[in-house]
Amino acid sequence: MNDHTPTLKSRRPLNWAFIPIALIVIILGIMTAGYYNSVQNLDEEQKAAAAEVINQYKRRADLITNLSNTVKGYAKHESQIFTDIAKTRASLNKMAVSPADLEDPEKRVAYEKAEAMLGTQLSRLLIFVENYPDLKASQLYQNLMVQLEGTENRIAVARNRYIDAIRNYNTTIRRVPYLFVARIFGYQPIPQFSVDDPTIDQAPVVEF
Repeated sequence: MNDHTPTLKSRRPLNWAFIPIALIVIILGIMTAGYYNSVQNLDEEQKAAAAEVINQYKRRADLITNLSNTVKGYAKHESQIFTDIAKTRASLNKMAVSPADLEDPEKRVAYEKAEAMLGTQLSRLLIFVENYPDLKASQLYQNLMVQLEGTENRIAVARNRYIDAIRNYNTTIRRVPYLFVARIFGYQPIPQFSVDDPTIDQAPVVEF
């Protein structure tokens, strides 16, 4: 009989050099994911802040339109201010601005100009109302002014939060290592919000 002795199959030696490389890749992946999440969170925060600004400005536009129509009903003669407000409001409606649109420099500038124009027109409308003391004393007018004053205050708060959110986002994506993550995933700096709105610095004053 033949003596069959079991033999062990030869095994390839484990290449320990790959282990440090694999660990480095894993660590870099975890770090990249962390940096990406940080940038993504800041991007979502600035978009949420932008949405709040847009919502508050839209509410103001609604109130200004209602106020303009109310004044128009009291006015003894037609005024250009009514037409100007209607045109600006129509322009804003046509824009239908979204938070993403405010990241586009051209769309942002157009939106800022329209909102600044509406703010100027509101100031003109309030001057026009001085000619109608009975209107100023009406409950409808006073209610609109109270709502408008509250909205202007909320706009100021929303604007400041948006400005801070943009600043935090822009500052972060310009710093290493977030800079590399931002470039890889296509995050771009966002232009700062700068509506030159005269009604923001001084909200309408309601006199009873």
